[in-house]
Amino acid sequence: MTPRLSIMKFALFLGCVVLSTLAVASGNTLNSTLDEDWKNWKSEYEKQYTEDEESYRRMIWEDSMRYINQHNLEYSMGKHTFTVGMNQFGDLTNKEFNELMNGFRQDEADNSTEEEVDGEDDIEDDEEFEESDEDLKKATVDWRRKGWVTPVKNQGRCGSCWAFSATGAIEGQWAKRHGRLVSLSEQNLVDCDKRSHGCNGGWMSSAFRYVQENNGINSARTYPYEARDRNCRFRDDDIAATVKRHMRIRRNEKALARQVKKIGPLAVAINAGLPSFRLYRSGVYYDRRCGKRLNHAVLLVGFGRQRGRKYWLVKNSWGTSWGDKGYIKMAKDRRNNCGIANYALYPIV
Repeated sequence: MTPRLSIMKFALFLGCVVLSTLAVASGNTLNSTLDEDWKNWKSEYEKQYTEDEESYRRMIWEDSMRYINQHNLEYSMGKHTFTVGMNQFGDLTNKEFNELMNGFRQDEADNSTEEEVDGEDDIEDDEEFEESDEDLKKATVDWRRKGWVTPVKNQGRCGSCWAFSATGAIEGQWAKRHGRLVSLSEQNLVDCDKRSHGCNGGWMSSAFRYVQENNGINSARTYPYEARDRNCRFRDDDIAATVKRHMRIRRNEKALARQVKKIGPLAVAINAGLPSFRLYRSGVYYDRRCGKRLNHAVLLVGFGRQRGRKYWLVKNSWGTSWGDKGYIKMAKDRRNNCGIANYALYPIV
């Protein structure tokens, strides 16, 4: 090939690249009618970007807005059982979001060992638990009403959902046994549970074992949350709760319903990887695409019905600006949607 021909081919290649770039840019033109909404959203969630980053984040945010509008239009037509809405995650791609916020380590959790519980067997409780399947179907449970659930917390930009799920379960059992609700320290777990990986993820049985082996956990007041990995600063002179052991629940929704009604709030893992979950606002969440690969840890605090639809009542750790004031109602008895019954456990305090 002659040098002249090579130069001509290279120039043609550059021209194609420029045209492709311009085509992409023209396809991602920002919607000026959303300028005020964008400004208000940045102010509400205290978002700050470099000049180069702002356009990119704005494009993602506008994609989220289009998704929200389309989904809610379809909801009004009866195609969905839940609504979505803009929140603090509107400027993240789904990949970024999952890497940042969903820190449940399923592979490591599956390789750990817990004692399995079948129905109501082996549960430490003073009351007899005899209930028919029909009674269970009609039941409504919300452990917030008993005062066994602390206010919604916020894990921030840290994959520590596993720690919040674990403390929530311990808080509930401690309140049940001792009559007082104490907010426990997720940071204590993030810093000190060396089986798990702090802000890079973990699992709840690891947290329970740490508290058991460490002879306790500090309160959130003593050891406040910082949303980052730090050195362990556990104080053994100010223990707020202890754990004797923990139990795992059999992998089906009937067993899960029996146990949450009998025991109290349970630590569970779910698949929270879809945009519909990231932007959930209200209603009973059901997405047929939601698989059973678990990536996020939450607290199951009850179950009930809304407009004839059965749901699990779930407390998340993404603050009150997400979802229904920090909660989500997830479809119950719909083939274990999002794998909610696949990894559920509770501590004995």
